[in-house]
Amino acid sequence: MNIESHHHHTEHCCCEHEHHHEHHHAEKQTPDTTCPKHLYLLKNLGCANCAAKMEKRISELPGVEYAAITFTTRQLCLATKHPEELLPEIQAICSSIESQVIVTPLKKRPAAVTHNHHHEEHESPHRDLICIIAGVIFFAAGLLTENPLPLLSVCCFVLAYLILGLEILWSAVKNLKNGNLFDENFLMGIATIGAFAIAQYEEAVGVMLFYRIGEWFEHKAVARSRSQIMEALDLRPETVQLQTGNTLRTIPAEEAAVGDILLVRPGDRIPLDGVVTEGESRIDTSPITGEPVPVTVSVGSPVTSGCLNTSGLLHIKVEKPLEESMVSRILDSVENAAASKPKIDRFITRFSRIYTPIVVVLALCTAILPSLFTGDWGKWIYTALTFLVISCPCALVLSVPLAFFSGIGAGSKQKILFKGGTSIEALKNIKNVVMDKTGTITKGNFVLQQIAGILPEDTLLSLAASCESASTHPIAISILQAAGKRDLTWDTPIELSEISGRGILAKTPKGTLLCGSAKLLEEQGLSVVDYHLPDYGTQILLALDGLHIGTLIISDTIKKDAVSAIVKLKHKKIATAILTGDSLTNARSVAKQVGIAEANVHAQLLPDEKVHQLQKIRQSHGSVMFVGDGINDAPVLAGADVGAAMGSGADAAIEAADVVFMTSDMEAIPRAIQIAKTTGRIAMQNVIFALSIKAAVMVLGLMGYASMWFAVFADSGVAVLCVLNSIRILYQKKIR
Repeated sequence: MNIESHHHHTEHCCCEHEHHHEHHHAEKQTPDTTCPKHLYLLKNLGCANCAAKMEKRISELPGVEYAAITFTTRQLCLATKHPEELLPEIQAICSSIESQVIVTPLKKRPAAVTHNHHHEEHESPHRDLICIIAGVIFFAAGLLTENPLPLLSVCCFVLAYLILGLEILWSAVKNLKNGNLFDENFLMGIATIGAFAIAQYEEAVGVMLFYRIGEWFEHKAVARSRSQIMEALDLRPETVQLQTGNTLRTIPAEEAAVGDILLVRPGDRIPLDGVVTEGESRIDTSPITGEPVPVTVSVGSPVTSGCLNTSGLLHIKVEKPLEESMVSRILDSVENAAASKPKIDRFITRFSRIYTPIVVVLALCTAILPSLFTGDWGKWIYTALTFLVISCPCALVLSVPLAFFSGIGAGSKQKILFKGGTSIEALKNIKNVVMDKTGTITKGNFVLQQIAGILPEDTLLSLAASCESASTHPIAISILQAAGKRDLTWDTPIELSEISGRGILAKTPKGTLLCGSAKLLEEQGLSVVDYHLPDYGTQILLALDGLHIGTLIISDTIKKDAVSAIVKLKHKKIATAILTGDSLTNARSVAKQVGIAEANVHAQLLPDEKVHQLQKIRQSHGSVMFVGDGINDAPVLAGADVGAAMGSGADAAIEAADVVFMTSDMEAIPRAIQIAKTTGRIAMQNVIFALSIKAAVMVLGLMGYASMWFAVFADSGVAVLCVLNSIRILYQKKIR
């Protein structure tokens, strides 16, 4: 007897899976391209505004369909047919904007890449710190000798300025040759040299010192946030234990091939996706799935990389190399997500191209026009110099993408994978959460809920188990499991036959049993007794020797956090609804238990009907998030403003959705929305704060109240504060 023919169980079955193996198109995140995409690492990239300039010029190259530079990961994503031919031009563009940048192809990502990358980041800050300390010493000497020895004081200020600013001036000269008139190094150089020209030595050095300190803090904060996010998620192994016959040797993880046998000791992480060939153990899957209960594995069990082997010694056969294993897919998902830029990010990048020239022109007008009338050239040139410092747009260009990257990282730490900034931006504006029932609100496992009849429960369950003992159907298994939990025994049928589409007829030592639907008993001429059981789930009726003796209710179990999750969504003024292929009775029963209004329950829907219903909900109530399994609900996932996959985090689910919940908890839904709202709020705070401070300093400068110190704070100081504001989401223990 096979599952497909076991119709009496599927007639009212909760399993509404329609097996459509098309994938939700991830092109919602990046533009359609006919060319393959290639990744490059931009070593020594230090300026977010420069990264935006590089991206613009690279995207204008002939043959480039798409280019995106992610400052937070220092990666260039390029869609082109001939990347090798373009690499010299790309290197030339990057070097012309930031001379120290080196472009290297990122074809394969061994585990050591992350750590080497962080090592490179730390070299420059150490050198910068030495320059800052030396500059502080000479600056202090200049201040102390200003009155008694003015000539010595000027020499100390000049030395301090050269120590602090020589690198900036040299970069400005090189970038000026390449036509970068509005480069921040050039603007800072002109402002401080201008201060020297009008004998404001102390101001010139102090401003350069403040600027370098601000830059140092900014780089440290960005590097720390980047490494925190990536290292927290980087579960990839550096080495693995390869078993060859009786020989055990350590090899780099990226060298392990499909078919290799690896040894995994207790306490080690599963290094690569594979299957157990020897041993038995319990596996902690919480780093990947979020499930707190360890899973028992033995020979033949599949194991996922990143999970922790807690007890026994295991041998596993590699089924996927490192770059295709789950640990790499999770990390790549986060890195690729950062390349998907939300609208506010793209707007700020475009705005900065207009903002800087306008402020520079305003600075020129401020230096010349008032001076022609007042003759006070020193005052107005000084005011114009403050404008030049303010004109650097780095605080703006850096703070928005870093806010979204921090949001992606915060989600990942809580087992929520956002596919990009666009996903977060769309999610923060969601008005409706529409859910599949099975596997989302319910656990997707069939459990015996109730038994009623004229015989004791254990007797009825034992008789039902006799009928179902030869079946592998999920409902049959649930009956057998329930009987096993009660330590019941059951007879093996002497003879067993299936009555097509209705149920099972079994001859046992206890008598002739019928087990199946109400129609089965009615067709056999038996009267069906109403045992006043609730009208939900699948009803399995049992008859013995021509008498209906009892009914079993089998249904899916509701997740323990389903009610609290729905309550939190309601508190956020977000409507909830169910779209399911299951019966209306079952769907309404589940909805009633978790607090979803009956009017928002739509049942017995085919895939295309789900899409139609989703569109109606959007037209009536606004943007929609659909939460399903990411495979069976592909059409409706594609039709939603945000598609989310709930559950195991399987490969297909990761590819299908905009958001992937690597946990089965429903609490992840309101948590993801809250992360999105917090991220959007932080990004907007940064924009408003940066523009407000810059505008205020400009006004104060025109009124004669703001010095260049204020201007540096409006540039570097604001950048540091925006960075700190962006990464605070990473330190929130639990975002509700």
